[in-house]
Amino acid sequence: MGVLREHKVVETCRVSPAVTTTTSLPLTFLDLPLAGPVYVRRQFFYHFPHSTLHFCETTLPSLKTSLSRTLQHFFPLAGTLLCPPPPHKPFIRCTDDDSVTITIIDSKHDFDHLSSNHPKILEDLDHLVPKLTCTNTHDDTFIFPLVALQATVFPNRGLCIAITYSHVMDDSCCSRFMKSWSSICRTGGVNLTLVEKSTPCFDRELLKDPKGLEDIFLRDYFEERSTWKDKLVGKKTTSEISCGNNQDFAKATIVFGRDDVEGLKKWVLNQWKKSEELNAPQYASKFVVTCAFVWACLVKTRCRNDYYEESEKEEYFRFAADCRDRLECPVPETYFGNCLTFCHAMLKREDLKGEGGFVNAVKVIERAVTDMKSDLFKDAENWRESFMKMFVLGSTLLVTGSPKFTVYETDFGFGRPKKVEMVHSFKGMSLAESRDNEAGLEVGLVCRSEEFEYLFSVIQQGLQVSKS
Repeated sequence: MGVLREHKVVETCRVSPAVTTTTSLPLTFLDLPLAGPVYVRRQFFYHFPHSTLHFCETTLPSLKTSLSRTLQHFFPLAGTLLCPPPPHKPFIRCTDDDSVTITIIDSKHDFDHLSSNHPKILEDLDHLVPKLTCTNTHDDTFIFPLVALQATVFPNRGLCIAITYSHVMDDSCCSRFMKSWSSICRTGGVNLTLVEKSTPCFDRELLKDPKGLEDIFLRDYFEERSTWKDKLVGKKTTSEISCGNNQDFAKATIVFGRDDVEGLKKWVLNQWKKSEELNAPQYASKFVVTCAFVWACLVKTRCRNDYYEESEKEEYFRFAADCRDRLECPVPETYFGNCLTFCHAMLKREDLKGEGGFVNAVKVIERAVTDMKSDLFKDAENWRESFMKMFVLGSTLLVTGSPKFTVYETDFGFGRPKKVEMVHSFKGMSLAESRDNEAGLEVGLVCRSEEFEYLFSVIQQGLQVSKS
């Protein structure tokens, strides 16, 4: 048995689709910006008052069987992403030998703490997600597994089922996969209604390229690919975007209730009308208001001791929008792949951390959303260049997840999750629906451990002002 600090590897097994498929699946123009070592990590924590032995003898067989049946529908996930050298395009290869690795871990860590909203050391969460390793063949083809799974048992306390997946599918696809798997496991495959509704659509002809972006994205992909060899080969995935020593950072969840969000909406719209009565909108979305508020609070926290000359630095807010129902020829909700467009907002640091920072943030994020709706792929030909500028020259907050994915409906038969986490760096901000507060939001943030007390006070102060 391998030993990883307070985690003991109990078993590593491979699960194949119930029916194997030998084929290849091309990537579309919207997959290319995310092809390669771009992985997402999500954790589902459940109450599980049983021993590890009980789990292995009674629960694990059901998880394996239901996973095999689910992979029959989501068969590309058992395959690999192949990235051959130029001029060949990357693609997903599926063979009769495909499988997904699932690792079983016994942990002595504090389940109640790790599944709480309180700040947790990022390294402790990182141990609960499975790792994937990239390989490189003799002809310089990079091979990326698409999915790895891990079940961590906290004896007589709880269970964490975690997934690491390649971004050749977006979060919407992953949500459907996890709900299909959990539904088959919970019902024994008797009720397949949810699975049938979630059966993925693999028709690549449905996704049209209205601006001829594929050639541009392919060029950008080859430029990025040229940097991979030294960084990737033989190394396991760590964080989505490296943030240095994970012991220095912690992850916490802030829950915004319905009243919190409605209070922020009313307050910010009133402030907007005071300064720009003719241009102020009548409505602001929950997404715009909450993200703007958190963005402003984070910058006020992280940059509170900045020198004056740093006030002109650029702060970026980056988010993705699902295009499935926005395209001229809409694609099905069950489309498998990426159907995302990328948007961003920018403010000078002084305009974000000052007294009017929240209002300023709402204005620029609202403008980015409006621009996206009128021109779905605005400035898409410069996505890679702008991304590099944001993350190399500027300071960026990147949104992951969405309350639309209803992650708390992922029930394997242990009941609803106690907590759902996304593991990401300090450049990320994760969103999910609130587990216990109807119409509320859970916002996951990563900060230096010593910053959270100040951040919580800034958030509480801002909420109090909005209610006054």
